[in-house]
Amino acid sequence: MRRNMAQERERRLGVWEKYLSLWVALCIGAGIGIGKVFPQISDILGGLTVANVSIPVAVCLFLMIYPIMVQIDFSQVAKAVRTPKPIITTLVANWAIKPFTMAFFAWLFMGIVFKDFLSPEVAQEYRAGMILLGVAPCTAMVLMWSYLAKGDMGHTLVMTAINSLSMVLLYAPLAQFLLGISGIVIPWKTIAFSVAVYICLPLLCGYFTRTQTIKRRGIVWFETKLVPPLRTVSITALLITLVILFSLQGNIITELPAAVGMIAVGIFLNILFVFALTYLISKPIRLSYEDAAPTAIIAGSNHFEVAVAVATTVFGLSSGAALATVVGVLTEVPFMLFLVWLCRKTRGFFYQPQLQYADGDSEEASN
Repeated sequence: MRRNMAQERERRLGVWEKYLSLWVALCIGAGIGIGKVFPQISDILGGLTVANVSIPVAVCLFLMIYPIMVQIDFSQVAKAVRTPKPIITTLVANWAIKPFTMAFFAWLFMGIVFKDFLSPEVAQEYRAGMILLGVAPCTAMVLMWSYLAKGDMGHTLVMTAINSLSMVLLYAPLAQFLLGISGIVIPWKTIAFSVAVYICLPLLCGYFTRTQTIKRRGIVWFETKLVPPLRTVSITALLITLVILFSLQGNIITELPAAVGMIAVGIFLNILFVFALTYLISKPIRLSYEDAAPTAIIAGSNHFEVAVAVATTVFGLSSGAALATVVGVLTEVPFMLFLVWLCRKTRGFFYQPQLQYADGDSEEASN
């Protein structure tokens, strides 16, 4: 019975996942089209911000993350806190590796590979924006990526919170060191608003919804009647987020395609390198797939709101640094969905525990 329920849940979710790349491509195209044909809509949406965070995007991210929070068994969170290896691995990747590899790729592509196509001033600004992006670890969107990759959501939640706290202490000193400039100020309001809307609020709402629903209706009703529509809400919110992001910033792709391409190459290679390194290291240190996937995905992800806020404050809204961070915004979802695909394709690389049922049957864990 339990096995059939699990298989049915997998089948319902699989319809979305099977064609998710198509939906993403369509939404990116729709967003760019809306931005070009109806620029007044983009102007209105772009003006709705609090602490450099877009309100429409924040609402969509809440609707994306809240359904995931509802599905988290909060005993997993307590277990994740008591398991140091994934936490230490993620922190090392985020703060001791990724900022420096991003600085290297920014230098390589802006200073060497594309040197003949850029003025020294523009190249320097692009490098600065890429570094600001690389120093900002992990947005709450990694909850969606970990969820799609079937990672340990307790670990993902704990690491998202820890990264938000560590960023307060480490972001400015590390950015100043890598950029060789002073005066970088932590965007406190951006971080606080992001944590409140992306983590705290959906966490509280999700916990309340889960506990009260199971208490009143039971776990079977919760899993068969509430969870499936919430999954649809989460994926739909992700797709709407794409439409909004590309309607706000997608015109950059059509106006400056060469610049976007040059910046995106360095960002993607850095994400892929850090992800692969963290993912492969997870094997010899004996992490399960459920821990290895979010560990590597978190290591690859960036907090683009913080990077955009710092770039616009330090270098100006029309600077090359700001443009580089905006490219980070536009490429975040496609790049991270690619990492989710890699995780799911290589799941067999890690040990999979067996689930035992009352009738004596067993199967590989699917969550």
